[in-house]
Amino acid sequence: MTEPLRRRVYGADHDDPERYEQPGRDYAELVGGPLDGLLLDVTGRPPESLTAGAALTTEIGKHGPGGRAEYQPRPGDTGRWDWVGDTP
Repeated sequence: MTEPLRRRVYGADHDDPERYEQPGRDYAELVGGPLDGLLLDVTGRPPESLTAGAALTTEIGKHGPGGRAEYQPRPGDTGRWDWVGDTP
């Protein structure tokens, strides 16, 4: 029997015991760009922040350490956020 796929959450350290999705939490999947495949924890966020998207700090984007990867909710599928580019 195979173990179910566990997906990592953005912002969790590699040695964090809760670095994978947790029951009772709400997530958006990041699609494309440097954070592709990670989950963004959106639990408890107000609806307006879910439509605004996010600029997420990453060291592996175009601008290196301190840069940000911008993601926007996919129209019609707020459970997936698409990469729209990197900013310094």
